[in-house]
Formats: sequence, C-alpha cells, structure tokens
Amino acid sequence: MSPAAALASDIVLTYVKLAVAVLGGIGLLLLFLTYGLKRQVGGVWRTYTSWLVMVSIVLAVVFAGRTATIMGVALLALVGFKEFARATGLYRDWWMTGAVYLGIMAVAASSLVQDPLLNLPGWYGLFMTLPVYIVSLILVIPIARNRAKGQLQNSALAILGFIYLGWMFSHVGFLANSPRAYGYLLFLFLAVEGNDVAAFTSGKLFGRRKLREEISANKTWGGSLGAMAVSMALPWLMRFSFPHFGPLQLVLTGLIVGIGGQLGDLTISMIKRDVGVKDMGALIPGHGGLLDRIDSLIFVGPLFFHMVRWFYDVY
Repeated sequence: MSPAAALASDIVLTYVKLAVAVLGGIGLLLLFLTYGLKRQVGGVWRTYTSWLVMVSIVLAVVFAGRTATIMGVALLALVGFKEFARATGLYRDWWMTGAVYLGIMAVAASSLVQDPLLNLPGWYGLFMTLPVYIVSLILVIPIARNRAKGQLQNSALAILGFIYLGWMFSHVGFLANSPRAYGYLLFLFLAVEGNDVAAFTSGKLFGRRKLREEISANKTWGGSLGAMAVSMALPWLMRFSFPHFGPLQLVLTGLIVGIGGQLGDLTISMIKRDVGVKDMGALIPGHGGLLDRIDSLIFVGPLFFHMVRWFYDVY
C-alpha cells in the first residue's frame, strides 16, 4: 500500500467513485428536502456531514498507505478504549488503562514491523501471542501494587478492553500488510456500514418483533433479516474487491458481515445497557461515540481476517 499504488488501483478508484455517487446523491436529496419541500432535516444534515468527514478520512488514510492505515486503526482502538474505560469506570485506574494503552501500541507495532523469520510485512506470530503477555501484565498489576479490593473487576474490564478493542479490532490494521489490502479493507468498511443501514431501514419498514429487547429496544427481527439479506448480496455485488474468492468464500464473507456485524452492534448495546448510558460518547455528531460507529467492525474484522488466512493466507 502506497499513494502510487492507490492511484494505480482500479479497486480504489471504483470505491472512490461509489462514495462520491452515493454521498453526492444523498446530498442532493437533502438539498431538495430542505429548500424545495421546506422540510426540517437539521438532524439528518448533522449525520450526513459526519458521514462526509468519516468517508473522506477513511479514503485518505487508505490512500496514504500501509503505515498510515495501521496507525489509523491503532488510533481508533485507543480512542475506542478510552470511551469504554470512561463508560465502565475503569478510567479511574490509570495503572490498568495504561497497561491496555501499552498493549494496543504493542499490537500496532507487531503489525508494522517485519517478520524476522519470514521477511514479510507484519510479525504475525507476535501479533497472535501478544494477548498472553498483555493479559499477564494486567494480572500482575494488582500484585505489584499489593491491592485486592476491586481488582477483579478492574482486571476483567482491562482484559476485555484489550482483547476486544486492542487485539480483535487490530486485525483490520494487520490486513494492510496483504497485497490485496485495498479490496479487503474498503469492502469491510462499506459492508459493515451497509449492514447497519440495512438493519435500520428494514427495522423501520418491517420491524415488529423485538430481537433482544433487554439489550436493545430498537433492534427487531425484521431489521436483522433485512441486514442479513443485504450482507449476503454485497460480496457478490462487490466481487471485484476479491476476484480470487470462490462461491464458498463469498458466502462465508456474507455470513461474517451479516452475523458478525449484528453481534458487534448488540455487544456494545449490552455494555451500554449494563452501565446505563445511551451512547459511548459524543465524538461524532449524529452518531454518538466512536464505539457506536465501529462496533460492527470489531467482530467482522478478525472473523474475515482468519477466513482469508485459512483459505489464501494474508500475503
């Protein structure tokens, strides 16, 4: 991945054209609603503006290359963990949060450096074994501080935060080491957001029966099935992203996006419901916190990564 490679990539060009067409069309529709029909859509404009910013940042980071992509994913993991730590109360324990921050940076470093044995970009062996060392570090902290009261909860939250955000999510960054990184990454970004939009739209149109009412009052079986249908279709529609995939891999990709994306969304909803907050933050106007936006990718990223590695290897 590099700016020169991005400019020469038909995949990148296609996704840029698609982003311009979709966002441009939505912008024209909002202009018509606002000035033609005199509708009050201020909230929709805020959400749309955030989409413009987010899509532009994603495309710019991917265009900038491998290092920028890995560091960008690491930054998202750091910010996402900060939201998680604040919501759960872990942020008050700087020893635990510091260990998780250190772990996230170590995972990013393992994605950046070259494998000393295979001479390939990204040290996969270290990437996979780092959870052992970071979890051990987290468990040693209470012993080093000679503390017991409240440490089980803090240790558990720190381990969850690192595994969930620092390691699972960082699989997305490690994909930047693949020669097929553009197709993999841009498809994942499009697919998880398409899954979310399909779930919301289908839920509004066909939602009757609640999916998991104790976790998310807005999730319905209609929305879930609609998202699943769209997710199963997307790999076939965007097959240019991975022309080496066969029918089995396309079906598995659809299942990973459809099921994994919704599990990621429900997981964050469960955490929010348990700690009693509506959103994990207010970083993104019209969307809530960063975790509210990347929750689906936290599940889909590692599932897709290991499916690809099983059939084709990452390189």
